[in-house]
Amino acid sequence: MTLAHLAALVGVTVANLSVLKNGRAKAVRFSTLTAICDVLECTPGDLLTVLPKDGAGNGTSADPE
Repeated sequence: MTLAHLAALVGVTVANLSVLKNGRAKAVRFSTLTAICDVLECTPGDLLTVLPKDGAGNGTSADPE
């Protein structure tokens, strides 16, 4: 599935999904996360990973896979 197709199904912009995909998001709305999981038939744990703090972020990142 392309990012554009996913964005259309979820109801967010491609730019917002790109920020999430590339791990640059500082936050994600639960409604957006729920919508992504509904479309992809997965759980938040399938999409998110907690990383050790390295000073560059807040310790969490979207999994690019």
